[in-house]
Parts: sequence; structure tokens; C-alpha cells
Amino acid sequence: MKNRLSVALWLAVLPLRAQMSDSGMYLMNMASGTSMNPESWSMPMIMKNLGHSWQGMFMGQAFVVDTQQSGPRGGDKFYSPNWFMGSFTHPLGGGTLAIGSMVSLDPATVTNRSYPLLFQTGETAYGRPLVDAQHPHDLIMSIGLDYVHMIGSTKLQLYYAPVGDPALGPVAFPHRASAFELPQATLSHHWQDSTHIADNVATVALARGWWRAEASGFYGSEPDENRWNIDWGPMNSYAGRFSVMPSSNWVFQVSAGRLTRPERQEPGDVVRATASAHYTRGGWSSSLIWGRNHQTLSKSNSNSYVAETLVPVGKRDFVTGRIELVDKNELEIAGSWRIQAYTAGMTHDLGTFHHVETGVGANVTAYGIPGGLKAAYGDHPFGVNIYLRLRLKM
Repeated sequence: MKNRLSVALWLAVLPLRAQMSDSGMYLMNMASGTSMNPESWSMPMIMKNLGHSWQGMFMGQAFVVDTQQSGPRGGDKFYSPNWFMGSFTHPLGGGTLAIGSMVSLDPATVTNRSYPLLFQTGETAYGRPLVDAQHPHDLIMSIGLDYVHMIGSTKLQLYYAPVGDPALGPVAFPHRASAFELPQATLSHHWQDSTHIADNVATVALARGWWRAEASGFYGSEPDENRWNIDWGPMNSYAGRFSVMPSSNWVFQVSAGRLTRPERQEPGDVVRATASAHYTRGGWSSSLIWGRNHQTLSKSNSNSYVAETLVPVGKRDFVTGRIELVDKNELEIAGSWRIQAYTAGMTHDLGTFHHVETGVGANVTAYGIPGGLKAAYGDHPFGVNIYLRLRLKM
């Protein structure tokens, strides 16, 4: 059944793909901002020919999650992280223009400005730094213009977004192929991909064959607690990313940037460096990611490491796994602590109804922590997520 659906999907989108130029196909592979999953990964979407040479692509995913966590600092919650994106492409001036926007109902479906996630840090709620909790995304996750023009065999890409994603880090976790069946954020989010919602973003990129080089300017402060607005600011931060794509199955990237006062409640800038490898073949996707933050005031460094995989088993089941090592210095127990997190789970597809692919799943995360944290978190802290997954699909 799954194979027949895949063939049907390919036959449905093939006429639309045939109408696209090289620049149009290139834009179709964008994930968040100008980041890219491996070309061989087929992102679930609905494609429409809108007439007058306009093509529409519609993507979206939502989880309805019940979280239960152990220990004195563990929390329980019922909530729904989600995002929805529309992109519209049109030939222009010998190239292709894309107009896109992404929204999230997180401000309404993640109540009290956070959901429980042991050892997570970053941003604030009700005037206090979030600890053991993950912030929701803004209503406007992105809105912008993307233009690609062919110069011989070289692609020139120009991207501007009042809200968007600069050329820094791997594909953000909500859009990463290897994380597509995991509803919760990575503990490494603020070391690797937290700039996926940034303001006043401009990027210039050149791509040719197996390589791509990008440079971005953007506003470096992360979103404030008001998740319904746009947090406009000057283009005071910068980043660059170099990617290598030796085949359609692989993407390697290295990137670095300077973020001007990313945490609004804390002084000082952050110099961030990341490197990652992403692999997709068939339905199997895996990622290895490293990210480091250098605090300019304290001159201190902290690191994060993620290994992540999504493996199809049979026609309807997907096994997920994630391993993290993260240096945390913002927990309520003073000091710098290396946290280990081990996540394993499975999603079972129920079927696709009216272009909504449904599934149910669960995952468990076990944590390894230093002895100095056990009084606050328990000897063996863990968390469980049970969820319904909804996804747009042709």
C-alpha cells in the first residue's frame, strides 16, 4: 500500500516538476530559509498549478502531544506544536521568484508560553529565563522573498525575509528529515539552529555543482515572549555557511556567525560555529550535528552534539532515535554541566485522509547527568511523549 501511494504521489507531482526550470527546482528543495535537506529526501507536500505560470507548494505538520516527565523538576502537559507553510513560485527575469510564508499556532496551542522538557534552556516566559522547558514558536515563523538566477551553470540566490532563517547551522529541527517524527525540540537548539526564526534577514548565495556558499546579515536577538508579533531590529549580526553535496543523498555544511545579544535578558554576544552531515536514502534519514557557542563577555565555550536517525520499518512504521551531549550552564543549579539525552521511539501511520497523513507514536528519553544534579532531578530522570501526528501530503 505504501509503495502504491509513493508511486501515485510521484505521478501526481511529475507534471508540475516538468514545468519547472533548474532555478525553480532548486528553490523547491529549500527547507527553512536557505537551508537544505538532501535532495533525495522527498518532503511531504501538496503541489498545485495555479495558472499563469504560478506553482504553489503547501506543507504543514502538527503534533498533539501528552508529555510526562519524572523527578522533582519534571512536568506533565497536553499541547500541540505545529507549523504550516505556503510557497509560490513564478518565472521572473530569466530566473525564478519564490514568495513564501510559514506560520505556527504554537502561541495558542502551547499554553503558558512553554512545554516541559527536562534540561532545556533558552529564552524567557513571564520575565524569567526558561529552564526545563521549551518555548513555543512565533505565529510568524517566516515571511520573505527568494530569487534564483542562472549564470551559466552557477546559481545566484538572493533571499530577503522580514522574518526568516540566516545561513547559520543545519536545517532547523522542525524541518529536518531525520527529526520529522520527533515532536520535541533538541536540547542543542540554542547551540545549533535557534536562528531559524530571526528578523531582518538578507542572504546572498552562490551554488555550482556540488558546492554552495552563503553569507547573511540579520537581527541577532531571539524572539521575545510576545509570540504574536514580529520582533523587528537592525541588521546587527552576520553569518556564513559552506555546503558540500557530493551526491543527492548527502549534505555537509559548516557555518559560523556572530549573534549580537541573542538572549535579551543577558548582556554580551555569541560567536556560534556549527558543522553537520545529513544523509537520506529511501525513507531512511540520519544526521550528525555539532554546535559551539563562544560567550564574548565570559570568554567561555560550550558545545553540543546530536546524532539522529529516522528509519522506516515495514510499510507503516518508523523508528526514531536521538542521542545528545550538551554543555548546560543555565540550569538553576550553578555550574556547567554536561547532559546526556537518549531518545528512542516509533510512529505508526494510520493512513492519509483528504491529504492529511495521520499517525500515532511515542518516544522515551532517558538522561545521564552528573552527580551534582541528582538531588534536583532524581537519580534516573526520564520523559515520555505520546502523540498524534498530522501532516499535509499529496
